Amino acid sequence: MEDKIKVLADSNLESGLQSLKVMEKLAESARPEAVFSEPVEMGGKKVITASEISLGLGFGFGFGSGPRFRTNLEESSNGLEEETGMGSGGGGGGGAGARPVAVITLEGDQVTVQPILDLTKISLAFLTMLGSIFVLGSRMKQRKQ
Repeated sequence: MEDKIKVLADSNLESGLQSLKVMEKLAESARPEAVFSEPVEMGGKKVITASEISLGLGFGFGFGSGPRFRTNLEESSNGLEEETGMGSGGGGGGGAGARPVAVITLEGDQVTVQPILDLTKISLAFLTMLGSIFVLGSRMKQRKQ
């Protein structure tokens, strides 16, 4: 019994170590080379893009044992025979994403940074603000009545 638990624990430890290796590889994506592009020369100017990188990862593992009952009418007087059941499992998931946030232009001694506007985020923020105003206005109107 203890040998089976040790085998399950070793198996889960190995899976956990593999997951940590995957997490380390994903975390490497946040290096400076991923955030800032290589300079591109255009008409005497150097252009560099800056990006935002987001990373998320989660995983879990477990194992256990306990009584398991099976029907075996020939071997047991009450029709149930108790066994020990064991199992293990694990899983994980993750994702990474990047989006440009600014353009850096180098021209001689001049450096300019131009942010890249995300119209989707601006639109969602505006709609959220309108919804909040509507909800607050409705509550204020209800209290007056």
